[in-house]
Amino acid sequence: MAETRKASRFIVPVAVAGVAAATIGLVPALAASGDPDLPKITAQQLIEKIAASDTQTLSGTFKISTDLGLPAFGNLMPGLGGGEGGSSADPSAKLTELVSGTHTLRVAADGPERQRLTLLDGSDEYSLIHNGDDVWAYDSKSDEVFHEKAPEGAGATGKDVPKEKDVPTTPKELADEVLKAAGDTTSITVDGTAKVAGRDAYQLVIKPKQAGSTVASVKIAVDAANGTPLKFTLASVEGGKPVVDAGFTKVDFGRPAASEFTFEVPAGAKVTEGGAEKAAGGEKLPEEFEKGLGDLEKGFGGLGEGMNVIGEGWTAIAKLDTGAPAPKTDEAPKEFQGLLDSLGDKVTGKFGSGTVFKTKLVNALLTDDGKVYVGAVTKDALVDAANAGR
Repeated sequence: MAETRKASRFIVPVAVAGVAAATIGLVPALAASGDPDLPKITAQQLIEKIAASDTQTLSGTFKISTDLGLPAFGNLMPGLGGGEGGSSADPSAKLTELVSGTHTLRVAADGPERQRLTLLDGSDEYSLIHNGDDVWAYDSKSDEVFHEKAPEGAGATGKDVPKEKDVPTTPKELADEVLKAAGDTTSITVDGTAKVAGRDAYQLVIKPKQAGSTVASVKIAVDAANGTPLKFTLASVEGGKPVVDAGFTKVDFGRPAASEFTFEVPAGAKVTEGGAEKAAGGEKLPEEFEKGLGDLEKGFGGLGEGMNVIGEGWTAIAKLDTGAPAPKTDEAPKEFQGLLDSLGDKVTGKFGSGTVFKTKLVNALLTDDGKVYVGAVTKDALVDAANAGR
């Protein structure tokens, strides 16, 4: 278990950062055959249509496929978020499965107080239900239930899942993140129409104007009637499969039945109450562990100090000086060494030497003297930034 936790320090940040940055961009044009004949609309008008959309109720099925160009690592982290004292139904661990592979989900929503998401895996299901003050999660495979009280204003994932919630999983969430990135460095156009889940839709295409970005383009299919994003596709300049391809295969904008949001604990299921340890006062951390955390915080300057952003838009690079030599990747558990080697390329330049850890979108250069350069940019762009000493 200790080795698994140690290895997760190397793997989880790469996976989560990859998907988070994937919301910046992507995908080539879809086939035009059978596309609906809709009135012409400008990109600005379509963006306004999305912004004005006020869809409160819906139900349907959608698929999400994610390909970060990473080796499969799901089986390398058994018990992450679960394990000793945890629950396999805890959404903070379960939803990390969405960062890789292809998944089918059923969704239902009735305003901000009631949502349901069900992740299908063969005959097994994982359901996450938010109904008023309660958040329930049930894993049919392990027959475990996770429950906690939802904080005021909480969404479907409750208070302990902010990091996973920051990883968009629906077309609308993905589209919202992309629209935030629009600016002078971005080209936004309308490129034809499409049929998505039986609905007429416009195709919004977003591309970077700058060279050096790993993003090729973003395509968002927008419901022509109500402005709700129905499909999101993100592609890398490397080509191949889309980095993220998420879209409804079936959707209904009527109000779901109230029974969709009710939950009864199955007989015999194990129930874990979220926040129970905190309510009980929790256990005091070992003194040496607290000291280690303090030393780490000092070494990184609180993570905020010493960080600056180089460039802007799609080619922006974040730089952090840790003030300490980079850890040696050969200190990672041996069963993960091959994975780390496959992610990293040794590089040299005026800055000295280091390692570039790569995905199809997010790349990070860790220099041997402890500087970190990271962004949705090519390896060469990171090396150039390091060479410039900025």
